[in-house]
Order: sequence, then C-alpha cells, then structure tokens
Amino acid sequence: MMSSAEIAIIGGGAAGCAVAYWLSLAGARCVLIEREGVAAFASGYSAGGLNPLEGDNIPGALAPLAMRSFNLHKEIWGDLAERSGLDFEPKITSSIRVALDEGGIDALGASHAVFSAAGDGFSAEWLDAAQLRELEPRVTADAIRALDARGNAILSSLRYTRALAASAQALGCRILSAEVGGIAFSEDKVVGVKTHGETIPCGAVVFATGPWAADVESWLGVPVPVEPWKGEIVRTLAPSGPLSADFHGADIDLNHREGGQVWVGATEERRGFDLSPSQSGRDSLIAAARLMPEMARAEIVRHTVCLRPLSADGLPIIGEAPGWRNAYLATGAGKKGILLSPAIGKAIADMITDGHTDLPTAGFGPERFAPHHPAAAPTK
Repeated sequence: MMSSAEIAIIGGGAAGCAVAYWLSLAGARCVLIEREGVAAFASGYSAGGLNPLEGDNIPGALAPLAMRSFNLHKEIWGDLAERSGLDFEPKITSSIRVALDEGGIDALGASHAVFSAAGDGFSAEWLDAAQLRELEPRVTADAIRALDARGNAILSSLRYTRALAASAQALGCRILSAEVGGIAFSEDKVVGVKTHGETIPCGAVVFATGPWAADVESWLGVPVPVEPWKGEIVRTLAPSGPLSADFHGADIDLNHREGGQVWVGATEERRGFDLSPSQSGRDSLIAAARLMPEMARAEIVRHTVCLRPLSADGLPIIGEAPGWRNAYLATGAGKKGILLSPAIGKAIADMITDGHTDLPTAGFGPERFAPHHPAAAPTK
C-alpha cells in the first residue's frame, strides 16, 4: 500500500511517464525525475507503431499483455489529449506487407491467419499485384502479392510520451530535472533518492531507467539484465509525396508519419551505448529502393538513433525488486516499449496502490533473474 510520502519515478521515457500518469490518476503523490528531459531517449525516437499481434514473443508469452496494453492505449488517448493539450496523432491504420517472391507469400500467410483470427477490429485482405499497384503505384514491379493487415495503430511517440508526463503533471505530479546518483534506505525499504543536490524522501521508488540498468543493480544489489539495442531511423520526404499506409517488405519498413514524412527503418544492433548515426543506417535508405525504387532519391530530413532497453530474455521487467518492500522495476520492453507502456504503467501503479494488479504480468517479475536471491545487498 502506498505511503503518504511521494513516490519517486526515475526515468522520463514512456514507461516512467505512464507510471506517473496512472499513479496520479489514483491520487498518489509522485515526483518524476529525469536528467535529460521527458522523451529524450528511445521513447522520443520510436516509429510509434503499435502492433499487439506480432513481434518477439508474440504470439507467445507477451501476447496477452500486448493486447491488454493496446486496448489501454485506445482507452486513454482521449484523456491524455484533453489533459495535456497535445495532439500525438493516434490512429488505427493499415500495414501493407509486400511479397517479392514465393517465400515472401508464405511469410504473409502467417500474418493473414493471425489478423483474420484476432477479431476486435483486426482484419486482413490479400492483394494481387494489380490491386497493390492500384493502391500504391510506386511499389516495385517485382512485387507479386501483398497483404493489407488492418487494425494496428500509429502515433507520435515523442508527443505521446510528453502527453503522459503533462497529464500526470496536471494531476499533481512533480517533474524534476536532476540526475539520480543513488538511494537512501532503511533495512529493506528505500527512504530517499539521492541527486547531486539533495536527497528526496520517498515512500516508494520506481526505476524506469531504460538501458541504464547497471546503476540500479548497484543501488539495489539485485540483477537487472537490461542492455541497449541501437536502432536507427532515416526520416525522409519521398519524391512523389507521402504514403497512405505503412509498407513492409524486403526487410524494409516504410512508415507514413507526421508532416508527410516517410520513415525508413528501423535497424537493430547490439552496439552498447553508441548514439552516433552510422553509414550503414543511411544505407537502409538505399535498401528501401528494393521495395519502392523512388526512395533512392528521397530527401533525408533527419537521421535518428535510439537505444532500446532489452532484457536478457526479451520480456519486460515489471514488478517489485526481490528483497525490497517498496522498490519497483519498469523496463526491458525493447521494440515494444511504446506499445506496452500503458500496461506497464498501470501494473506498477496497481502494485503500489493496491498491492496487486489484474493485468497479465505473471512471469515478467524481476525475481525471475534472481530466483534464489535471499535479500537486498545494496551499496549506500
């Protein structure tokens, strides 16, 4: 159960801001602490696609939480826009998957089955080559078939994350710009968060620090196996104008985004904390010409890099740290971070305010990485 003291949330990405939003909705007093600014890292640079039906561990262990989170997205969009005054442009959309050979058609068959069986606004329709080119004449003449998968959503991840933070602030959450350097604790409870200027008393603390897990491990004395996976996106203006949907094929994603831009990407590399744009990332634009030849002449507007936090088993880390009574982890969601953020935020808020959550988070707790952990052994 929550204390009368503020709950400290460390990290201003989508997960941390979602925790702040749901806690504030529940009437809890909280402070969101971020050293660089809200959405300064991966949450501000995601392509913003929300697909609860496919991806790593979907179908699979992550599927129930992904769908619950997708539905939570739709439930809170209106409230976020009203409280924050920010338009993060959420919309249900089509995703056109293109096959260039018979092997590609086989892969589309699996997506067709998944979308057709999902119900609840999801559907899939086969397109032959003529129908595809009628829909989008710029697609390569090598395309032999396509699938129009409907029901996914897109949004501006930057403005969505800022809307979460602004809504939490409107509900009473403090937002503090500071770098956290440690914790103060008494036995198995965190009683304060140390910044360079002060120690902020707290009744509980949530670590939503993305790939920066090493500090949390040392502060809590528990394993938090999360590392950064580098992702690059090249934002462009296509010579013949914007797209009407997202197009995928030949290992390339062409995403239609705000301002008529086409975002090409995204790459995924295990490169540590490297935030430098690479030539190989730009080369993805050249590769995009396999799917849509005119993209070879696209104007590059911006080349972005982000570090996605991915856990050792590819599943999010959601719950109370082993050996602690009031320290929680909310991280590790990788490429599904924006999709999962409402569920992660609500689950953590539920655990703090009610002691439990009805969201399907079983198997995602931090204790799975420390099954025999006897107690916390932190450093002061």
